[in-house]
Amino acid sequence: MSVTDAKDMLKHAASEGFAIGAFNVTNLIQLEAVFEAHEDRSAPLIIQTSVTPSKFLGQEVIVGVVHALAESAVIPVCLHLDHCENVEYCKECADVGWTSIMIDASKRTFEENIQQTREVVDYCHAMGSISVEGELGTVSGVEDQIKVAEDEAQLCDPMQALEFVERTGVDMLAPAIGTAHGVYKTTNPKIDFDRFERISQVINGSSVRTPLVVHGGTGLPRDYVQRLIELGGSKFNVSTDLKRTLIDATYDYISSKRDEYNPGKVDIAVKDAVRKKVFEWIDMLGGTGKA
Repeated sequence: MSVTDAKDMLKHAASEGFAIGAFNVTNLIQLEAVFEAHEDRSAPLIIQTSVTPSKFLGQEVIVGVVHALAESAVIPVCLHLDHCENVEYCKECADVGWTSIMIDASKRTFEENIQQTREVVDYCHAMGSISVEGELGTVSGVEDQIKVAEDEAQLCDPMQALEFVERTGVDMLAPAIGTAHGVYKTTNPKIDFDRFERISQVINGSSVRTPLVVHGGTGLPRDYVQRLIELGGSKFNVSTDLKRTLIDATYDYISSKRDEYNPGKVDIAVKDAVRKKVFEWIDMLGGTGKA
């Protein structure tokens, strides 16, 4: 199956009452594990790369591997660039083969955010089937080495969200509702569900035209995730969970087998751990059997 864009996948998810996990991978072992888990569960998949890993691994390498894996897959697959603040780099990745792009101009003024997002939307839509995600408001925490302090985080205004969607033509919207990148410091993070519901109603009403994205998925309690899906969340970004799983699995294996020098066995241990973690997310989001 060929690599596709995200919009139709997410509209289908929203209409069917489930969500799709968008998994940020930092190496090829994680990438293969995420693929294998979704094929096992017959769930649609969004593979994400932040800017730093895309530069470190190489654009052509990432695109080549994802497209090669997707060709033999029986599930829909999207390759998404996450949190890119540079318009020109968004265009570069679209040119190389990403099928979905996030331009993150959320730290700029409202008008600048609209202008930059519109520029990326026009470019990607002119190329064909490439979806674009925008962000309004600021999600706190750390993502791709970019830190936003909690007191700098601004929540998304519902009416501004509608204007943003209409003026940019963006395919997906990530509104700031109190979620955070990284690890939550409390077991009960303060999420503005009412705000999220209002944004969903204002933008989509009874039929989904612009799917909503939840950033900062790692650490959200299961009941929070279910509530956000019910209110219209159809894409959940998962990054920190995969990073922690990779590092913990590597540490545990090496610590227990300190005299063994076999990288292949370390890779197997990491892949198994990541696959199990992804299974948890697929089940929590309700994606099993929805490919």
